[in-house]
Amino acid sequence: MDLSFSTRPFGFDRVFTAREAARTVEHDSLSQTIRIEALEDEIAHLRRTQNEELARARADGFQAGMDAARNDRETALLAALDALQAGVEGITEERAGFQADTAREAAELVMAVAEHLAGHPLLSSPAQAIDDAIGRALSQVARGTEMTVRVNPDMAAQIEERIAQRQANDRRRLNLHIAHDATLAPGDARIEWDEGGLTLDRAAREAAVLRELGNLFPAPQVAEAA
Repeated sequence: MDLSFSTRPFGFDRVFTAREAARTVEHDSLSQTIRIEALEDEIAHLRRTQNEELARARADGFQAGMDAARNDRETALLAALDALQAGVEGITEERAGFQADTAREAAELVMAVAEHLAGHPLLSSPAQAIDDAIGRALSQVARGTEMTVRVNPDMAAQIEERIAQRQANDRRRLNLHIAHDATLAPGDARIEWDEGGLTLDRAAREAAVLRELGNLFPAPQVAEAA
């Protein structure tokens, strides 16, 4: 057995073949290509993400602008409606006040006219009014019926003259008697006979007329101050 050792120098300056170098270059190129494609994919993904975010931001901004514009429009519309409502209420109150004033003035005028007309015959010609009442009473009773005509003492002389004139123009005998009654106002009279009677009362006549007119023209209600 040969135990001798043999040595040979290590090839530090070993030169690789061109085939091995080409394989190494191809491997490096493939790795770079893969990395480039990965980077391009990542860049494309980032761009898509950025575009989506931009689109979402634009949509959100547009929606926010629309919401703000809608809110502003609704606020302006509500303010306009409030102003319109206030104007309508003011016009309604003014109209109601005008109608109330007009109705009150009309009612007062009607009442004044009615009051004047109700008592006008008794005021303008009280003797004639009593004489007319005597004529109405005579038309309701039989010939010769005894009647008592009660009047204020200040009116007695005038009524006696009227009865005398009436008797002169009537062939039948008028059984009329004058009675003084100080409780009656001048112009008022009470004509009495056994089966009935007739009364002239200016105050009662005015009250009746005003009562009926009050039903037709009720007094306007005045709103109390808040």
